[in-house]
Amino acid sequence: MKIGIIGGGSWGTTLAQVLHDNNHESLIYDLNQKNVDKINNHIHPTFGCLIPKKIKATNDLTEVLTYSNYILLAVPTAAMRDVLKEINTILSEKTYFINVSKGIEPHTFARVSEIVEDEIDKDYLGGFVALTGPSHAEETIQRKLTLLTAASKNEELAKKVQQIFSNTQYIRVYSSNDLVGAEVGGSAKNAISIVSGVMTGLNMGENARAALITRGVVEIVKLVEVMGGERETAYGLTGVGDLIVTASSENSRNFQAGKRLGMGVPLDQVMGEATQTIEGVRSIKAFHELAVSKNLDLPIISTAYHVLFHNLDIKEAITLLLTRELKEEKSF
Repeated sequence: MKIGIIGGGSWGTTLAQVLHDNNHESLIYDLNQKNVDKINNHIHPTFGCLIPKKIKATNDLTEVLTYSNYILLAVPTAAMRDVLKEINTILSEKTYFINVSKGIEPHTFARVSEIVEDEIDKDYLGGFVALTGPSHAEETIQRKLTLLTAASKNEELAKKVQQIFSNTQYIRVYSSNDLVGAEVGGSAKNAISIVSGVMTGLNMGENARAALITRGVVEIVKLVEVMGGERETAYGLTGVGDLIVTASSENSRNFQAGKRLGMGVPLDQVMGEATQTIEGVRSIKAFHELAVSKNLDLPIISTAYHVLFHNLDIKEAITLLLTRELKEEKSF
């Protein structure tokens, strides 16, 4: 099967290798000519390792969109609307979108599936799947064991994507019909992971990280449910699973960004020097705004919002969290 990939960064190119290993073909689109050249010279543009020679790239969007009617979206959510608007002007047949970006849009609170529905004409939108879960591209490119979830409102389509990306060597994909829960969990864990990195930068220790992850799960569950997802999804690969790997690993760009913040590096500098998109910052903003609009208690995310966007001192923020009213522990 042929798959067009929009975005030749760390995850897009890594998934091209997965498709190659699974005997599928792919063509990658990327605006950055340096990325295109590296891929066509069989070099991963982010990690510098060799990739299969059959993986090709182009900066011609039309070429990718006519290559296949299955399109994998591997671009930052901040750029998603603009990319989809351009895609919509080129489409001429029903197209199936597989998204691997994890984020939510501030102000609108739109998930990527909703952005796709907004920007792609109904005549051309064949279906949507979120392919998500605890996965660092740094490990998947080395063919290390990775488990993912293919979530869609269309169960048949979810199972098709499950088959496309699964293999018996290192990738196992589960299917789910809870698209909302999968998308929200994948975005919310990025927000918590920023805070985990901050705590590491402050050298607060493993006790603190364990507490943060545990209480972070509570906030993820609240967000999944208030946005219409299922609680059990929050406790699966796309929620707790993704949170564990992102909130405790130096491979996580969100964790790394938070760590630098905890060490005193200003947010503008952290964002400006990042080589990959820090989705967690946008997620913190979006989920705080949602919490305000829904009167939802998200102490970790909302405190992080005031640190990032209103210059609340980090140590003062920790004091505010610790001086909240003492209460019984509950998972909600």
